[in-house]
Amino acid sequence: MNLEQAAQTYKQASIENAPPIKIVRMLYQGAIRFLDIAAGEDPQDPASRFVEFVGKADDIVSELRLALDLSQPGDVAANLEQLYFYAEERLGQAQLERSAAPLAETRSILVKLLEAWTEIEVETKRMADER
Repeated sequence: MNLEQAAQTYKQASIENAPPIKIVRMLYQGAIRFLDIAAGEDPQDPASRFVEFVGKADDIVSELRLALDLSQPGDVAANLEQLYFYAEERLGQAQLERSAAPLAETRSILVKLLEAWTEIEVETKRMADER
């Protein structure tokens, strides 16, 4: 096994064995990374990969939305669903209009959600350590 294969195997194992909250954080990080890459592309240039990277971010947001358990009590899942729908709408608009303008707003939403999930993970670890 070469070094690249070993690294890929390690990465895959770390994802497969990660707790759900870490996977959610990784998805947010991936979507944000794709938005940053898209923002660096020229949306008006037909040869740019702008639409591709916006689409990758949109795919992640869609998966996050589809993974919600709306049967849980409370408003958290329903509120997240609305935020995800809004983000998907903005990303679709960015692709359709070939405009980077909607990306900043969507990125801001995802960053705030990532920060919240990070806080939840830290608090969960803290509570587990206290036991």
